[in-house]
Amino acid sequence: MKQLSFHIGSLHHSTRRVSVGAFSLLFCAALCCSPICAQTEVTEFRPGVTIEGVNYFLPKTVFKIVVVADKTTTVPGEFAAYADRYLRQPDVPTVSSTTWTLKSLSLIPVGVPDSTKAYSIKLRAKTSAPLVSLTDDGLLLSVNTEASPEPLPELPKAVPAPRPVNGRDFMTHDILAAGSTAKMAQLTAEEIYDIRDSRNALIRGEADNTPKDGAQLKLMLDNLDAQTAALESLFKGQQLTSTEVFTFDYEPSTATDNGARQLLCRFSRRLGLVDADDLSGEPVWISVRPLGNLPATQDDPDAAKRKAKMEQGLYVNQPARCAVAITMAEQTLVNTDVAVAQMGTTEVLSDALFNKKLETTVRLHQHTGSVKEIK
Repeated sequence: MKQLSFHIGSLHHSTRRVSVGAFSLLFCAALCCSPICAQTEVTEFRPGVTIEGVNYFLPKTVFKIVVVADKTTTVPGEFAAYADRYLRQPDVPTVSSTTWTLKSLSLIPVGVPDSTKAYSIKLRAKTSAPLVSLTDDGLLLSVNTEASPEPLPELPKAVPAPRPVNGRDFMTHDILAAGSTAKMAQLTAEEIYDIRDSRNALIRGEADNTPKDGAQLKLMLDNLDAQTAALESLFKGQQLTSTEVFTFDYEPSTATDNGARQLLCRFSRRLGLVDADDLSGEPVWISVRPLGNLPATQDDPDAAKRKAKMEQGLYVNQPARCAVAITMAEQTLVNTDVAVAQMGTTEVLSDALFNKKLETTVRLHQHTGSVKEIK
């Protein structure tokens, strides 16, 4: 966040594209200059030229799409070909495979600088000396009061897959010394059956070393279960599941988002999240529909004259409320209402609010550029 005390004056709008780097140069230049006259000069905002003022952007709304999916990798066992013969398990996997499952999809509205809404607050004498708060990328947060950037919600955390079990760690010397894979599989199956018999004997209290302590008995049973699972994985294989998190941006546009659904991305059970043009995935659709109709612009000469006198004021957004729905295979993943800056209008707060006789404080919503508070 950047803050600066200065004399407020007129604001002027430019439709020329302004980079964040250019904004930083202008902002630094404004620190070093002082007003040279009491009259406000309204000129075109040109990057690198307009140095007698502080430049800022109003935001446009971008949806940060957050996709959470489970990735399950199936690893066949070393003795998969012998699972039916020795363990009577005919349907074990014999080849590696990966399966993706969509857990959730959500969106976070975020304000980013709109290059078509770049303005400059000119330095002018005989006015109050306000304080302006800006984000690092030039979005206006407040005038005549301090404000801090709004933190984004914390994103879900990815969860790595558990470490695979190595069944060979539980093989006996005889198994490891076997001369063929078939013999190793046979001896491993016999070891599994022996462990099962030992477990049953402990549960029934028939084992010679059955412990009297319940906690000790549970510990022994857990160890036997771990050995059995590790050796059985050599036949049945293993399934390792991780949770993956993907994020990407979608920018609503008045040219395309009028309620009709748009292709957002695709999701494949084999590949996970893929690009919208990758036909291997199931399409994920988004629709953004403005709620209500904005009042039509009226041609009123008197109102036009009054507005012309306000062009030296503070520009703010009046966002439109939009219904946003995201669906996949007729299943609704997101259904919510969101304020979208570029779907609304741009308004002007009169500069009379910032003269010497009246010190007004203004706070704006960071992600929409609308007025949060005026005092």
